Amino acid sequence: MTFTLAIVGRPNVGKSTLFNRLVGKRLALVDDQPGVTRDLREGDARLGDLRFVVIDSAGLEMVEDDSLQGRMRRLTERAVDEADICLFVIDARVGVTAADEYFADILRRRARHVILAANKAEGAAGEAGATEGWSLGLGEPLRISAEHGEGLEDIYRALKPLSEIVESERPAPIAPETDVTLTDEQAESGEGAEDWRPSAARPLQIAVIGRPNAGKSTLINKIIGEDRLLTGPEAGITRDSISVRSEFMGTPMRIFDTAGMRKKARITDKVERLSVADGLRAVRFAEVVVVLLDVAIPFEQQDLRIADFAETEGRAVVVAANKWDLEEDKPQKLNELREAFERLLPQLKGAPLVTVSARTGKGLDRLHNAILKAHEVWNRRISTARLNQWLTAMTEAHPPPAPGGRRIRLRYMTQVKTRPPGFVVMATHTDQIPESYRRYLVNGLRQDFDLPGTPIRLTFRDQGSKNPYKDKSNKRQTGALAKHKDRQKPKEA
Repeated sequence: MTFTLAIVGRPNVGKSTLFNRLVGKRLALVDDQPGVTRDLREGDARLGDLRFVVIDSAGLEMVEDDSLQGRMRRLTERAVDEADICLFVIDARVGVTAADEYFADILRRRARHVILAANKAEGAAGEAGATEGWSLGLGEPLRISAEHGEGLEDIYRALKPLSEIVESERPAPIAPETDVTLTDEQAESGEGAEDWRPSAARPLQIAVIGRPNAGKSTLINKIIGEDRLLTGPEAGITRDSISVRSEFMGTPMRIFDTAGMRKKARITDKVERLSVADGLRAVRFAEVVVVLLDVAIPFEQQDLRIADFAETEGRAVVVAANKWDLEEDKPQKLNELREAFERLLPQLKGAPLVTVSARTGKGLDRLHNAILKAHEVWNRRISTARLNQWLTAMTEAHPPPAPGGRRIRLRYMTQVKTRPPGFVVMATHTDQIPESYRRYLVNGLRQDFDLPGTPIRLTFRDQGSKNPYKDKSNKRQTGALAKHKDRQKPKEA
């Protein structure tokens, strides 16, 4: 049994600190300045024998317009509507405010179950404020200190009976398998179980990354069909890395929206520095990374760094050019994008480049197909026999160099990993093989085995005088020379 707990309250009462305490790790941003949390954030919490999904929400403010604060409030109200239980947090040091009374009235009308917690209640300073909590009419206020971990047993005792009432199931995020080592049999045949294909139990996990205001949250809202993520014209609205589980055109997916990544020199705000680090963690948690560009200013330096980071982490990459509906000369712009892509990102040669409009939803079918294709290539296996036939042809067409007169021999090749594909070439004098020859082989693998865009790991392993086929050469020789050698052997007595 599991349930959903939404933590709500005014800004800066300690909601994110309590969220981090419940999930047991630092997932939500925490800072002294109010309004750091701007989106809904989910985490898997553990309290005693209870396992549940906890939602950290933006601070409730008394505004109802279309400003950033107004949109944050509506997003929090959505969390209240969807949650099984609401944990309403007030500041015991400040006491009950008019805003607390206003939001308590909203919770009484909209929430299924409400628990009241007076945070920062450690010591005598919070005694009076915690007692004032009774006036809200939400039952006994639990005196807690999220910062010091005090009062968690009281939260447990309040949640336990409610958990027996609430019946819901919420699967936990699944960490992706990467750098999967193949068995000798799988490497030899190039075949194996296709349990990597997306399913309800193991959804395909993608991260949407890009510069601030490229349209990442708008794109995800369009994919899942609801305003789950906060959007607007202000750059940098998304501060945390948010994950949403949904079906994208019939394919189960968990989608991560990340904070926009600026150049390091431009990151002066402490909160934004934390956000970028959070986004990089989301990339490591993904299987496919969608690099979202603003078609008006594509392939800026930071776009290239973001894409290169995803490739370095060994993730499949899809490049999507957003705001395509605003482009007038589409054929000309598309040609420019493809030329710049091939020139500036040679390490992702052949990666899918699709055009989309997050605002209208046009091009989402192309994006869906590109993601599935990139994921399939990321999991591809090639048999050892095919690889060695290919290696022979490649070395005949362009033999390795012979530095200092020493001939480099590439003896045999096999695939050792998938997710991403990893290959080992047994060779001699591997320290003398130039990087240009490694790129020659990698580009050949991409072209001849249809591996566009996915990272390819190619390693040369020094074999020296060892030969994997030497045991196969111990066959009985035939012919005149063999008969002559037999006659020279002394006869056994």
